[in-house]
Amino acid sequence: MDTSSLATAFLDRTVAAVRGRAESWSATSLTERIALLERLLPRVVSRAAELAAAGARAKGYAPESTWAAEDWIGGPWALAQNTAACLHVLRRIAAGREPVPAKAVHEEDGRTWVDVFPATGWDSVLLNGFTAQVRLRPGVTPEHARGRAAGEYRGRPGKPALALVLGAGNVAAITALDILHKLYAEGQVVIAKMNPVNAYLRPHFEYVFAEFVEHGWVRFVDGGAAEGGFLARHQDVDAIHVTGSDRTHDALVWGTGADAEQRRRDDRPLLDKPFSSELGGVSPCIVVPGPWRDADFRFQAEHIVTSKLNNSGHNCIASQILVLPRAWDGTERLLAEIRRVVRELPTRTDYYPGAEQRLTAVREAHPAAETLGDGCRLLLADITDHDDVLVTEEVFGSALGVVRLPGATPADFLRHAVGFANDTLPGTLGATLIVHPRTEKDHPDAVRGAITDLRYGTLGVNCWSAVGFLLGFTPWGAYPGHTRQDIGSGIGFVHNAFLLEDIEKTVVRAPFTPAPRGLVTGDPSLSPRPPYFATHRTALTTVQRVTRFTAAPSVLKLPALFASALRG
Repeated sequence: MDTSSLATAFLDRTVAAVRGRAESWSATSLTERIALLERLLPRVVSRAAELAAAGARAKGYAPESTWAAEDWIGGPWALAQNTAACLHVLRRIAAGREPVPAKAVHEEDGRTWVDVFPATGWDSVLLNGFTAQVRLRPGVTPEHARGRAAGEYRGRPGKPALALVLGAGNVAAITALDILHKLYAEGQVVIAKMNPVNAYLRPHFEYVFAEFVEHGWVRFVDGGAAEGGFLARHQDVDAIHVTGSDRTHDALVWGTGADAEQRRRDDRPLLDKPFSSELGGVSPCIVVPGPWRDADFRFQAEHIVTSKLNNSGHNCIASQILVLPRAWDGTERLLAEIRRVVRELPTRTDYYPGAEQRLTAVREAHPAAETLGDGCRLLLADITDHDDVLVTEEVFGSALGVVRLPGATPADFLRHAVGFANDTLPGTLGATLIVHPRTEKDHPDAVRGAITDLRYGTLGVNCWSAVGFLLGFTPWGAYPGHTRQDIGSGIGFVHNAFLLEDIEKTVVRAPFTPAPRGLVTGDPSLSPRPPYFATHRTALTTVQRVTRFTAAPSVLKLPALFASALRG
């Protein structure tokens, strides 16, 4: 028997073993499901340093580096936060309460909205001033929304099934969070195939999910496209979730041969199973003109640079196009601050496979592109061709393009910006909108209209939309409407702790300015500079403490946590 046959036999045995435990998981009581998560949280904390250090080393810097805070945020903290969010809702159901508080569901402008964050008192303490709402699809009433939430635990459980999770290679927590979603939201047991880029995380995940592995409800395997394709096509795999690119999705569904495109046009898939996905795109950051002060330019430059350079831009939600008002006198000031912030950051490399080739394509298209900092950070300060590579393709690296749009007033500019984002940029996963509180107060209809009309699964208002990935209570996925023939940014939502159905989009809001300057701008909060900012001076210590607090909240932990956060 050759090596490929051995691998196939192993995968067959894995599928049979996990599929055979599907009914066991379906029969696991809510009380025991809660207990499993309660026992998982301490395992996250005990493995957190090793998990984050593994990510740092793989990206080419030391675990104590300034950059290492992002490995805590996108690894142990995201896992702890999402687990805690799931526990909060499951405990409500176990106590006989509705999963979603009745007062959180309301109607506005003929549509149903659900207030999902803050969900607990601790949320208001740790992220004061941050809020999130979920907008549901047309025709869904508040009563319908409340009645259909958490069907898995309220008389509408799914059938015992095996899900294949094809893990992403860029952010540590993605695979783990997709596993949690399949187990707890959809009631399915899971085989998780690690991405070759971060397969080094598998031992850490096996430790964190040890009880689930021991019961046979979760199994991790390694491999590349061949192993993923074999598992996806396996007759005993019932459903698939993939985080990656549209190319990954299309290769699985339509194949890679000469007839793949014709199959797609004819809708003759090689795979015809329930398939959810999160696939990225070209994400915009839209800056509305307003009465900014010097400190606002600096703070928002740090914000924008973070949304680009976090993980060296290897994020499906990285800001790739900065949309600025052509007529605003603040545009050049903001760009000057962005250049300054980028140059001040420590060096690092674009580690993800293919990054150099993608950045080379950008340089070839733009020989005059500005190179900032360590040589792989590119700024294209005035893109006028909407067929430009940065406008039409996800670069997945540290290149930022700037598109300047007309508009003599905030309302005029927003009309152009929304149209450009919706109709020109590919992808609908996430967008960021930065607007001064006074501008929003003076132009409420224009800002509200933009928030309503932007067709993105998550919209961050004064916060990078990636915050929606982290909170757990905030459903994460592309704007509805994609199909397997035109997959775009994907289909379905994950990280949906309240187990809502009929989701259209999530809107996350944050203060425009940190405390205490919010008192001046009319946007008061207790939040200092967020620890996910690349410029936060004590981010690593702060996020380590936030992770431990999230897993086991205690008033006694707050003084040290606040002391670290305020020094940032």
